[in-house]
Order: sequence, then C-alpha cells, then structure tokens
Amino acid sequence: QVQLVESGGGLVQAGGSLRLSCAASGRTINSYAMGWFRQAPGKEREFVATINWSGSSTYYADSVKGRFTISRDNAKNTVYLQMNSLKSEDTAVYYCAAKLGLGLPSPRSEFDSWGQGTQVTVSS
Repeated sequence: QVQLVESGGGLVQAGGSLRLSCAASGRTINSYAMGWFRQAPGKEREFVATINWSGSSTYYADSVKGRFTISRDNAKNTVYLQMNSLKSEDTAVYYCAAKLGLGLPSPRSEFDSWGQGTQVTVSS
C-alpha cells in the first residue's frame, strides 16, 4: 500500500496562493489515480480534484474550478495542488488520496490510501 504525506499548508490572506504537495512512498504512484479532498470544521469531507495516472485527465469540484490546479510528477512520486485566489471558505484540512487504477476517479470513488492532512487557513 502506498503511504502519503501532505505538506505546504499554512496561513494565507484571501486572494493569496499556496501549493500543496503529496509525497508518496512504499510504491510508485504511476499505477494510481490521485485525488485531493478537504474537510472544514464541523463539515463532512468533500471532493476537491482528481487526476489520472498520467496526468492527462483531471476533474474539479465546481467550487475550485478555475482557481485550483492538480498536477503530478511520477518521477518524483509526488502530486500537487496549486491553489490560487484563495477564499475564506477554502479553509480546511486538505487530504491527499490514492486509488489503484488507470482511470479518472469520480468524486464518489473509494480511494485506497489517505494521508494525514495539512491545514490550510485563509484569513479574510
């Protein structure tokens, strides 16, 4: 099973940017689709974005479309989430997830491995 560690979270002002990283170990991620999810205080975890094994296909939640970009570097075994034009409602713990397979997962897909999360706080 692949192990995932997120980094790059922090405190940023509204309108600012952050780039999250998800470093994988244990297995190479080139057989895995990857996803980002988030959970705000008092709310359920929600889907943010997914990317297929090669990076050729991506899918975003409507709430982040046009502001966030998911990407991957299989040579570095790392997945990224570039977040621009951040809003206070983007404040949450962000989780990276991996799903074995070559297709593009849907927001309701079951993922096989999860990271511990990284906190993103956007001040208004």
